[in-house]
Amino acid sequence: MMNTIKDHLNEVRENIRKACEKSGRSPKEVTLIAVSKTKPLFMLEEAYEVAEAIDNRDTANLKEELGDVLMQVLFHTDIEREAGHFDIDDVADAACKKLIYRHPHVFRRDEPDAPDWDTIKQRERAQTTTAEAMDSVARSLPALWRCEKIQAKAARTGFEWPDADAALDKVAEETQELREAVASGDADAVTEELGDLLFAAVKVARFAGIDPEQAAHAACEKFIRRFSAMEAAAADSGVPLKQRTLAQMQPLWQQAKQTVSADNEGKKSARQ
Repeated sequence: MMNTIKDHLNEVRENIRKACEKSGRSPKEVTLIAVSKTKPLFMLEEAYEVAEAIDNRDTANLKEELGDVLMQVLFHTDIEREAGHFDIDDVADAACKKLIYRHPHVFRRDEPDAPDWDTIKQRERAQTTTAEAMDSVARSLPALWRCEKIQAKAARTGFEWPDADAALDKVAEETQELREAVASGDADAVTEELGDLLFAAVKVARFAGIDPEQAAHAACEKFIRRFSAMEAAAADSGVPLKQRTLAQMQPLWQQAKQTVSADNEGKKSARQ
């Protein structure tokens, strides 16, 4: 498999060098232009497109999106190889070594008291405190996932609400503080209290065993379906939404909620 990747990389690099000859640019310049997606944001975008293809069980699209991610890896690795930092072999070697080190129960079965995954990661990163482990959670993660991971690390020390009811009480407390911040007109206070409310809501999700990101995505999809139904109903009546007041939209919204709920129940029954 590695030979295939290296052959592919060599072919891409050769095409880049041919482009260099025509453009007069340096190989690194043309590499960056060819990728045109060297910023972390675009690597994330490709990764999210892979995730969406997996969620949709779209194998044809998954093949394409995995190829896009692989191309990002190849281009970035080639840039670092030319800078003398590492090459694709180093990347693969580091990945293998990390997997072996973090799975002692598989590769070092003679260690019955091997530490758990999180302890191994902390040792690997020379982290001596839970706070250091929290701080190492990638800031590029979706915020709700980052909340969940940080909370999980805190919970392993015993710093955790006793149950979901206590977590919900915290949500109520943060909601009230957000109301007060909004009433004050202090944008910084609103930002802080809104963040606290979202953080508290993630805690409830953890107690319920729910992925907060998936829950938020589901809410977005539900809102889109309901809004679409409301918009269609308004158009059918001859008075589009933009020509209605909010009060005039409310009956259509309630109708849309019932319509979408009925459709969802029908789909559930069909799957059973």
